[in-house]
Amino acid sequence: MYKVDIQPDTKEATAIEARRNQEKQRQSRIFNTRYRTMGVDVEGLKSQVEERKLRENAEKQRDEAFDAHRIQYDKIAQMLEDEEQQRKRQLHKALVEFHQQEQEPATRREWDLQDPAALRKGQPARVSDDDPRCGPASMQCFAGEDMNGAARQKLLKEKNRRDLEEQRAEREKALADRKYADTLEDKKRIELDLRALELARLEEECRRAKAMAVADFNRAQAAECVEQQRLAQQREQDNNYTEIYNHLTGDILTENPDMARSLVGPHRMVPYLWKGMSPEQVEAVRRTQKEQCKENQRLREEERQREAEWDRQRHLAARAGMVMEEEVQNFHLQLRKSQDAYNQELAEAQKAHLQHLEKEVYTNTPTAQYHLQFNTSTR
Repeated sequence: MYKVDIQPDTKEATAIEARRNQEKQRQSRIFNTRYRTMGVDVEGLKSQVEERKLRENAEKQRDEAFDAHRIQYDKIAQMLEDEEQQRKRQLHKALVEFHQQEQEPATRREWDLQDPAALRKGQPARVSDDDPRCGPASMQCFAGEDMNGAARQKLLKEKNRRDLEEQRAEREKALADRKYADTLEDKKRIELDLRALELARLEEECRRAKAMAVADFNRAQAAECVEQQRLAQQREQDNNYTEIYNHLTGDILTENPDMARSLVGPHRMVPYLWKGMSPEQVEAVRRTQKEQCKENQRLREEERQREAEWDRQRHLAARAGMVMEEEVQNFHLQLRKSQDAYNQELAEAQKAHLQHLEKEVYTNTPTAQYHLQFNTSTR
């Protein structure tokens, strides 16, 4: 046998390399005390989530592209299948018509063997002495009596020649028909390709026309919005000018005193048209304000006394809290001292137990080589 260098399988090598990388990553996670005791690798999880999202988006885009190509190819395949079925139906129809018109049963060479009226059309065993149908077995013609041999051979050769010419003509016609069919099929395939290209071009033109129409519509909408905004600003500005003029020339800013008198009575005034008070009314308002100031001072004094009482209560509560806190601290100090003493006793007992184990129980101490055989794999 010859020695052949077998190339390693790419997929198998990739899978082996991926497993090795996963094993190294697993060892780095498991043998790392911080990650093993404190929690998972958050950054690693985030990177895995991002990679999964990117992979899902890429797969989604690839599936959408495949779906679009598949739909287009299905349409083209359906068109080709319809054309192929139409061509087969036409060829079958032409073949049936040709059989019916040009290949009648009576024109075939073997019709004399399949003719149902052959017995009725037949002749007697011997019509005359020169009947070519009478052979040696017919007991009608014997040796030495073949007078039409040369003519019969000539007729047989002529018949063979005609048969050969007919076969050659049929063969040439079949070849021409096959060549014509191949030509039609090539033309049809080219026509389908051109039609597919034309459909793609029309689809691209429709897409561009649609984009242009949308852009024109958006520009028209933007222009209309700008014009509406300008008209709205113009109307608002005109209304503002009109309102300013009405205020400037109205009775409110001119302070017409007659406008404040009410029609209900002479002592009544219209509030939104009233422009001022009399001196007596002003003096009454000032007296009321002084009384309100005195009342406010009294209320502030009461509030100050109430705040002082609350401050005193808070001070007493703070002192009581400090006393309680000192008592708690003293209790904790005593508890800590008792715990320290108990821990000291436990430490001495543990130390004595360790000395007992080292000197009497664990006499065979393991070496460093013994510990190196552990934690070599994650499984």
